[in-house]
Amino acid sequence: MTEWEAGLDDEEAGAVMRTVVRQLKLWRESAGLTQAEFGVAIGYGEELVSSVERGRRIPRSEYLDRADEALGAGGRIAAMKGDVAEARYPKKVRDVKRLEADAVEICSYNNSVVDGLLQTEEYARAVFGSRRPQFSEDELEQRVVARLSRQEVLCSPTTRPLLSFVLCEATLRRSTGGRSVMRAQLERLLEAARLRNVDLQVLPLSREENSGLGGPFRLLKLKDGVSVGLNEVQLTNRVITEPKETTVLDMRYGIIRAQALTPRESLAFIEKMLGES
Repeated sequence: MTEWEAGLDDEEAGAVMRTVVRQLKLWRESAGLTQAEFGVAIGYGEELVSSVERGRRIPRSEYLDRADEALGAGGRIAAMKGDVAEARYPKKVRDVKRLEADAVEICSYNNSVVDGLLQTEEYARAVFGSRRPQFSEDELEQRVVARLSRQEVLCSPTTRPLLSFVLCEATLRRSTGGRSVMRAQLERLLEAARLRNVDLQVLPLSREENSGLGGPFRLLKLKDGVSVGLNEVQLTNRVITEPKETTVLDMRYGIIRAQALTPRESLAFIEKMLGES
């Protein structure tokens, strides 16, 4: 079981984990078990139990399930799994995930990589794996899991926004992760494009005009009518809330969509690429 270091410098995650740790320790002590005895009962070593109770490690869901059963907590410990899972993700990811969950429309343009909401696990792993300086294995795993967790918004039974993606052809031609990874990614794009709440468009390299040369960006239109722009570049992540700037992004995105192939033409374009791969 690979655990992640608890991000106690993250105030929100730290507060969640302090509560979870306190409850785990109280339940264990109430059962009259030492850390070693508890570890045997749930199938983990004493060192890991100690690390969890000291707040140095974030327990996985199976750890909490086993603890709940071994301590006869009746679901009270297992009920914390959702909060613990959220605490695993970097704060930036949690913030973006909440914005996406509150959005009625998500617009994304990318000329670098496939949007994170559409990435396969293997593609996401290749993207994060190409980062320099490199992530550690635990950091890489953390980011992959966090990215995939955001994809729940595509088919959420409660929150299902309209999603519009424009991908520059370069993102599809770039062999991120190798041939087999890209083939699976193209297949994933075709699946996503057939969802009723998704519009996927490709902006061909042959187009003489491309109003997205300034780089990738996202625009989220929230339930309260507010628009939020997200811009991620080298070493900088920016949240844009100034109405004048979000209006510019909205206008620019509309122009980029008009320059791209239609959704139907884009499907045929991706299918052709898949046949050539």
